[in-house]
Amino acid sequence: MTPYARRGVHGQTVETLARRVLSGEIPEGATLDLVALQGELDVSLTALRESLKVLAAKGIVDARQKRGTFVRARADWNLLDADVLRWQFAGGTESGTDLALLRNLGEVRGIIEPAAVRLAAERRTEADLATLEAAITAMGEQEGGPAHAVEADLAFHRALLAATHNELLERLEMVIESGLAHRDEIVHSSQAGEDPVPSHRAVLDAVRDRDPAAAEHAMRALLDQAVRDLHRVHGTAPGTEDAPGTGEGAASVTREGTEDASATGEGTESASATGEGTVNR
Repeated sequence: MTPYARRGVHGQTVETLARRVLSGEIPEGATLDLVALQGELDVSLTALRESLKVLAAKGIVDARQKRGTFVRARADWNLLDADVLRWQFAGGTESGTDLALLRNLGEVRGIIEPAAVRLAAERRTEADLATLEAAITAMGEQEGGPAHAVEADLAFHRALLAATHNELLERLEMVIESGLAHRDEIVHSSQAGEDPVPSHRAVLDAVRDRDPAAAEHAMRALLDQAVRDLHRVHGTAPGTEDAPGTGEGAASVTREGTEDASATGEGTESASATGEGTVNR
């Protein structure tokens, strides 16, 4: 799925509402007071409803007759959506929820990437190798700063998935990149991680040699290094993060509605919140 464009008033409204909900500031089950939110965010009711349609498409909110628009249970949210992942990370890098989400995404990578790199070793083309080589070259450049390093790492892992020549695996880049980019920003900005080039070079060499077993082994070693880097930055041991939770927010909320609602219609209960809401692997 294409990530949501964050431009303009509409995009800013979506971002604000999403972050409040995903941070727990507006809790699950809360019914939204659209009129109060309209005034607080200084947007038209039409713009607010259009923003809620975006969240509805991602399973975050819904609307019912006589209840209004409300936050759905976390189990209904599309947690693999790239925007939903990004919104969860937007709350900061120190929380237990943030570390637990990175851990969960790391486990997903541990399932997907070692298997994907085996396919890449079997199916890669010369063009795939050139793209991977260019990413590693960029990774070793120091002039570009953290943003350049993050993009080089993303380009490498994107190219690996593309080298599988499996279009479904290629689509998983949106899931992997969200967590990878966030982890890279944390680690690289701290300068606490190991040099990423050797571990990535080992993966590329095995792919070039068409050696699936060696490619998988190198990828697992790379992922292990990524975990070490992250925990070195946070001063934690692997496996010590708290489980993610939704929390109870500071929003003033009531649970009953008095007006009918359309598919993204309006409710009357107040959930108008007061606040807004890299070494590479």
